[in-house]
Amino acid sequence: MKIHGLQKMTLLDFPGKVACTVFLGGCDFRCPFCHNYELIDGSAPPIMEAEELLAFLEKRTALLDGVAITGGEPCLHLDLPDLLRKIRALGFQTKLDTNGYHPDMLRRILEDGLADYVAMDIKNSPAKYAQTCGLQEIRMEPVFESIALLKEGKVDYEFRTTVVKELHEAADFEEIGEMIRGAKRYFLQCFTDRDSVPFGNLSAPTAQDMETYAAIARKAVPQTALRGVE
Repeated sequence: MKIHGLQKMTLLDFPGKVACTVFLGGCDFRCPFCHNYELIDGSAPPIMEAEELLAFLEKRTALLDGVAITGGEPCLHLDLPDLLRKIRALGFQTKLDTNGYHPDMLRRILEDGLADYVAMDIKNSPAKYAQTCGLQEIRMEPVFESIALLKEGKVDYEFRTTVVKELHEAADFEEIGEMIRGAKRYFLQCFTDRDSVPFGNLSAPTAQDMETYAAIARKAVPQTALRGVE
């Protein structure tokens, strides 16, 4: 497996852990607000092979608690379970970020006990899901299946939505709440623009709007909180 990026230490990406973040290339979504679009369009070349990553991790066993695997979409890679298994063999806990569109891979990882924490993106309400993913159309069944898998509680998890002023409104969070009703926790993350975001003219909602959306979601998921709101 080719590694496209490595953040050597983070206190943010893996809740409660000192971790590093590993970036894998490729994604089947084209979200217009994506911060890592260079991992999707191929403009970011690989920086190392998996063996080099494992060698790096061997030297960090006393410094790091965990490894967060993100992308792109990690579940596109058939050898993801093997990478997770090798990372765990070194004594690290593992976190997986996913768009939830590959429930078969997610199920395999959960059943084999290869992740300690999973963060799944909920892009939007079903009617606006394809638009928010930058696609013409999308099947929602894989998303619903991944939601159900995580709600079984076999692994610690969160659902999260990056909120974009031009893509989200209050009614969407009524529907999202129903999609994930009873979930353990849900985060609303405020969009921030960067040079790597592929499309311009997107903006963050106001702090007041974010509070309104969170209050709506709490009716279905009491443990709803905000991230990135000043």
